[in-house]
Amino acid sequence: MKEKIGWGFIGAGGITNRFIKGLVQVPDAYLAAVASRTEEKAKAFAETHGGKAYTSYEEVITDKNVDVVYVATPHSLHMEHTLLALDLGKPVLCEKPMAPNAEQVRKMVSKSRDKGIYLMEAMWTRFFPAIKKVREWLDEGEIGKVHHVTADFGFAAKENPASRLFNPELAGGSLLDVGVYTVSFASMVFGKKPNRITSVADMASTGVDACMGCTLGYEGGGIASLFSAINVRTPQEARIVGEKGYIVIPKFWSPSKAYLYKDGLLVEEFCDNKLVGGGFQYEIAAVQDDLRAGRLENELMPLDETIAIAETMDVIRAQWGLVYPFEK
Repeated sequence: MKEKIGWGFIGAGGITNRFIKGLVQVPDAYLAAVASRTEEKAKAFAETHGGKAYTSYEEVITDKNVDVVYVATPHSLHMEHTLLALDLGKPVLCEKPMAPNAEQVRKMVSKSRDKGIYLMEAMWTRFFPAIKKVREWLDEGEIGKVHHVTADFGFAAKENPASRLFNPELAGGSLLDVGVYTVSFASMVFGKKPNRITSVADMASTGVDACMGCTLGYEGGGIASLFSAINVRTPQEARIVGEKGYIVIPKFWSPSKAYLYKDGLLVEEFCDNKLVGGGFQYEIAAVQDDLRAGRLENELMPLDETIAIAETMDVIRAQWGLVYPFEK
């Protein structure tokens, strides 16, 4: 692996503008190329952040300076673009959710394993120092056996049928956009798939979920209460309740702080005073560490867990009867 790792972006939308702020915080990373179907968009992004601009995704993948591809297109296109990159021999970091359904995720994982090429779902939350501290508290038994997890992530967007958030053709809806954070968080804490799932949703006029709530039950005990929304802002907080105490994580999806309570009293606080660039640098550094070590997946966000999370979301979505047009 080269001294500096070159990244190629597929997509030049809002998420890549945030991702690049993290990329520049990683000393041995740089933007080698970016592709967008809109030439002006690709050129503007490259002029601002560096790298070559392309309108062809294949060209950005095959660029000799691109060592790893970041897929940041709408959910419904993740599989197509990830498979293209893997077929052309490039490692991939694919934005969350990996794909709209488990069937597509399994195809992506299968391709990665058949080709022996790195793949990871970009669940950046896992790599924040605050989340690593939370895992440390859990591993050390600070709160004992976990009985309950709550997590919510909602923001208020104006209903617009053309927006990717509300467009069923682009796999819109709150579950896939931000609910995935809550489902992934519960999966991280309990370390397994739920064996009982109950969910409800309020649907937008376009037919996707404007907000949804679900309860997940786990074998051996444990309940997760999750909520996501694209029509209302929520506290965006997670709590983990155990038999000996509880943990509170404000803005759990990109946290800088975490609090440990016992007997109702705050006993330890973690604060990441060095957080700059939004936090994407943590997952970027993790991917680069994996590539330099020759690993094919990441231990904090393993591919089998990505499949399990997608399967859980399939069950949740099926309970409201939401089937995307490309799934029919």
